[in-house]
Amino acid sequence: MEKQEYERFRDSIGTVTSEGKRSWVYPKKPEGILYKYRKWVSYILLIILVVSPFIKINGNQFLMFNVLERRFNLFGNIFWPQDFYLFVLMMLIGVVFIVLFTVAFGRIFCGWICPQTIFMEMVFRRIEYWIEGDRGKQIRLDKQEWNAEKIRKKGLKWFIFFIISFLIANVFLAYLIGSDRLLLYINDGPLAHISTLISLLIFTGVFYFVFAWFREQVCIIACPYGRLQGVLLDNKSIVVAYDHKRGEKEKGRAKFKKKEDREASGKGDCIDCFQCVQVCPTGIDIRNGTQLECVNCTACIDACNKMMDAVDLPRGLIRYASEENIEKKKKFRFTPRIKGYAAVLFILVSVLSGMLFLRSKVEANILRLPGQLYEHKENNIISNVYTYKLINKTSKDFEEVQFKLLSHNGDINTVKGHSILVPSSGLAEGTLFIEINRAALEEEKDKLKIAIYSGDRLIETTGTTFLGPRSYK
Repeated sequence: MEKQEYERFRDSIGTVTSEGKRSWVYPKKPEGILYKYRKWVSYILLIILVVSPFIKINGNQFLMFNVLERRFNLFGNIFWPQDFYLFVLMMLIGVVFIVLFTVAFGRIFCGWICPQTIFMEMVFRRIEYWIEGDRGKQIRLDKQEWNAEKIRKKGLKWFIFFIISFLIANVFLAYLIGSDRLLLYINDGPLAHISTLISLLIFTGVFYFVFAWFREQVCIIACPYGRLQGVLLDNKSIVVAYDHKRGEKEKGRAKFKKKEDREASGKGDCIDCFQCVQVCPTGIDIRNGTQLECVNCTACIDACNKMMDAVDLPRGLIRYASEENIEKKKKFRFTPRIKGYAAVLFILVSVLSGMLFLRSKVEANILRLPGQLYEHKENNIISNVYTYKLINKTSKDFEEVQFKLLSHNGDINTVKGHSILVPSSGLAEGTLFIEINRAALEEEKDKLKIAIYSGDRLIETTGTTFLGPRSYK
């Protein structure tokens, strides 16, 4: 019965009341060494997130995910639809890496690296503290009647939230359509690109809704990673954990009393101050154990350490630890699961590295024109007509592009009759004829190997088939 009563908190979400209404979370402003580290990590990641669309490497945007045009830039390298298998492999590596990290260290990604947490806790929440004050002042402000003070503070906060959401939407748009195009649209004015403006306002509304109202519900309800955590974690995973053995001892938690011998009394080191609960951005009590809502932000660790210092008890009542470490005092070790995920990750990274190393700068396709047979010409020459498409994956133009046969003696002539220009991040397409002496043909369909040169430099090789009459050989 006691076990069932203790576990009852798992049957509901802490941010929703028994009537199904929203239970607003007012986290106390965190402070401490881990929070200081989190701020530095967050600010560095924020800078990277904001400036990445505007950084150019060899003329290419550092990061871009242009879904509409199916063009992706990763670290200055352009990936086209033909490279989609590489993009999928990168996504798989990302998933396996997160799974491996979760198995070893729990949901630390959510508390330290996730953009949702960084924007919420290090931008919007800090603005809220600056305007409305800490936890107690925010609660009193929300309970009081709408007067001049409440209207002024709420109005200022919502206005700043909207402006920041608008700026985030612009950065988000730069990732989608490219920073150059975004700056061009801004220079042209909003009325010149109404559809883009509408999309921008929709993005702004979504971000405003998330950070002004939905908040921690994204992590608890919308994000699937919390559910994934429940599948991946085991008693060897390092998470933000409460040391219940030390905190409860024989007589459980109890308020701190001056000049008492805590150890002799049999009381646990937890003084039931609720500071860990008040500082939690998702409104949980970490003392109940590992929970879906915990994002491993470490705010409770800082709060608990501060209280332990105040009552002259050892730090680390709440700390990074595994269940096995708390129960059996065992240190972290690499389990077979971790080794397995690490091996899969290593194989995927090795395969991707090889593919990237072998990836050509030009994608070349030469196909016979459908429905066309071969043609007999003078001097026993057989001619086939083809269409070609050359895709330039680099930021440099390829000039004086020509085709040469490697597998057979013969000629390749383009319809226009001159060298081809393949523009940077663009394509060139057209029609060409391949002419080969009948005596050089061995089959009805011979396989040809074709080299593509830019000037004297070989940039790609490709193949196609050549249709001709049956050889006399």
